[in-house]
Amino acid sequence: MMPEIIGVVGSGTMGNGIAQVAARAGYDVVMRDISTEFLERGMRAIDRNLQRDVDKERLTSEEKQSVLGRIKITTELEALSEAAFVIEAVTENLEVKTEVFKTLDRVTPAHAILASNTSSISITKLGAVTNRPDKVIGMHFMNPVPVMKLVEVIRGLATSDETYERVRELSEKLGKTALDCRDSPGFVSNRVLMPMINEAVFALHEGVATRESIDGIMKLGMNHPMGPLTLADFIGLDVCLAILNVLYEGFGDPKYRACPLLRQYVDAGWLGKKTGRGFYEYS
Repeated sequence: MMPEIIGVVGSGTMGNGIAQVAARAGYDVVMRDISTEFLERGMRAIDRNLQRDVDKERLTSEEKQSVLGRIKITTELEALSEAAFVIEAVTENLEVKTEVFKTLDRVTPAHAILASNTSSISITKLGAVTNRPDKVIGMHFMNPVPVMKLVEVIRGLATSDETYERVRELSEKLGKTALDCRDSPGFVSNRVLMPMINEAVFALHEGVATRESIDGIMKLGMNHPMGPLTLADFIGLDVCLAILNVLYEGFGDPKYRACPLLRQYVDAGWLGKKTGRGFYEYS
């Protein structure tokens, strides 16, 4: 049996994207964040995304309003008390996520599945702070969520087969393809992607080529839709650094050591597209 209500914790880029996809699939959604300002910003993003589909005649105005009407916003985690499935999409920080999972374990029904959209943090660790580690799992959506088809599903050490099957079924109902992997630092996606991005930053740092050449070579030579430096700006340089730190700490392998230039940009607040400046400048 699939959940009638899906909770989403976090209304940023990933959270509002997950809420939009779930509501468009017909689910009632409760989206929670720490402030009304963040929630309203998230709802505006959903409205803009849906309006693009209306403009392209992939959605009617009435259908758009129905989707928006299925999303309720709140600043209280207790408002998720009736959700049978909660997807956490807060900042990529173990301490923050741990506190969220402790609270969710307390306020949600005992049968509810608690999923994390983490891109690198251990699902086993998150499950261990709850009384239901068998119902804790990773659902790593790709950005932008409404467009990208993949959900990387990560099973913690205690995640049950039943939980995995329910997540796979939910992913399909959301129009996604679920591909599973074991709980390992960075999982598959970021274990492969982040060293490539990091090496591109090293190439820029060492003056091997300009940012445009590095990105152009990877786009034209490897048929990538965007270059690694542009992609890093899109992801957020702070997020890239956080993932590399998880990989470095998890494996103890110097190949995951973050480039000093990446650290310097993060220290400067040049986090990419979201701050208007990263490896490129954005208006």
